[in-house]
Amino acid sequence: MPEGVDSSVLWFVAGLYGLLVFASLLLLALKRKLPEKDYHEIALRIRSWWVMVTVFTGAMLLSRTISIWFFGLLSFLALKEYLSMIPTRRADRRVLLWCYLTIPLQYYWVASEWYGMFIIFIPVYVFLFLPLSMIRIGETRNFLHAAGTLHWGTMTMVFSLSHVAFLLTMPKTEIMHAGGAGLVLYLVFLTQINDIAQFCWGKLFGKRKIVPTVSPNKTWEGFIGGVITTSLLALLAGPVLVGMPMWALLFTGALISAAGFVGDVTISALKRDIGVKDSGSMLPGHGGILDRLDSLTYSAPLFFHFIWYMYY
Repeated sequence: MPEGVDSSVLWFVAGLYGLLVFASLLLLALKRKLPEKDYHEIALRIRSWWVMVTVFTGAMLLSRTISIWFFGLLSFLALKEYLSMIPTRRADRRVLLWCYLTIPLQYYWVASEWYGMFIIFIPVYVFLFLPLSMIRIGETRNFLHAAGTLHWGTMTMVFSLSHVAFLLTMPKTEIMHAGGAGLVLYLVFLTQINDIAQFCWGKLFGKRKIVPTVSPNKTWEGFIGGVITTSLLALLAGPVLVGMPMWALLFTGALISAAGFVGDVTISALKRDIGVKDSGSMLPGHGGILDRLDSLTYSAPLFFHFIWYMYY
């Protein structure tokens, strides 16, 4: 067993691979039963899930330091996709460098467990510094738009996502018996499974559009089905990974589901405004990194602060 990794984490990881094996076998059965149907996109999605789960669990099990910088890499890729989508001024190229430099600094605060700097570095200091660096360049045309889009992107792709990494620093307690790794697995698993559940319930029973001008495929039936499914799965996964009381498991399940939905449609609104379908093509069948992390941009900080103020 890897040093410092709770056995419940290993069992849960084994369960994730069991789900992947089940999905792969189910796809093979469907191809034999209904060969006339096109399963190309589903096959791409499952193949990408194999890669994502393997990379994610590998980083989680190797060491806490590797895990933290792995999430730093995800922030870099998400910010890179975001900055490649939005229109930026030629004069702001040096400012973009400052945006990227926030990543190693923010994740250094995480690795050093400096909560005070972690929580104010980007919302306060970067917020004040970025406009100053733009003023020094001297370009005033579209200044407000440029300052807003760059800071919003840094807040979303770096600050929000770094909350996942800070969960790794949480010590084991009588309640949180699996420690930070258990909290991260709980959050990421429920956030991702919520996306799948809302999609499936929406496909099966969806009729009433919830935000038709932003994401026409999102329905109230899908949203409610996702909240119920995620809350029930929180009850099942909770005793293995976090050990919170039943009310807290149900609450965090509903919180992660609702927050994940908002994160999803917020990034959908961004892509619709810009006129792109996917944020990238790094993950076949899924799109870009941001297409998989959009829900976490909302669920991670809300879940983190619930845990922080309730149990630490």
